Amino acid sequence: MQIPRPSATQAGLRLPLWLLLTVILAGCAGPTLDDYGDRHPQLVPDRFFDGELSAQGVVKDWSGKVIRTFDADIDASWDARGVGTLDEVFRFDDGEVQTRTWTLTPSDAGYHADAGDVVEPGTMRWQGNAIHMNYVLRVSYGDGTIDVRMDDWMYLVTPDTLINQTTMSKWGVDVGEVVLVITKNDND
Repeated sequence: MQIPRPSATQAGLRLPLWLLLTVILAGCAGPTLDDYGDRHPQLVPDRFFDGELSAQGVVKDWSGKVIRTFDADIDASWDARGVGTLDEVFRFDDGEVQTRTWTLTPSDAGYHADAGDVVEPGTMRWQGNAIHMNYVLRVSYGDGTIDVRMDDWMYLVTPDTLINQTTMSKWGVDVGEVVLVITKNDND
């Protein structure tokens, strides 16, 4: 039995198609922590997330329209083993109040990041002035809940101010975004 060989035209189409797919996929690649390695001020999680912090932010839908605003209080602490706890209280403009307690446990890759409504914990990694986490959060939706992938980027812009941008997706499709500013409270 002889295996048919592609014609010159078919073979010529394979290379450009492969090249086109490579370019498209490379265009989908986002930033990496290495992109921020030399940026300042340096963001060290157990230094910034220590004590009382406050936040203000917005939630956007898939089209970029702001659908909710909120403010939050964060009480952050670290134990002798280096495990961090971030107690968060969110107050939304529609009157809803949400709480979340993050536990950040040291690991070889950074911090293992988990909370009660996080169904797929993430790893908090950082470099330069940036932190990246990727995890799955269970959120209220209609009369039930839905699990949403959170691609979470944080950037320290001053020693006391951090900007957090989180893209929410379901089945690989962006469904919303959360943008907030977190500030360290003066603990004098």
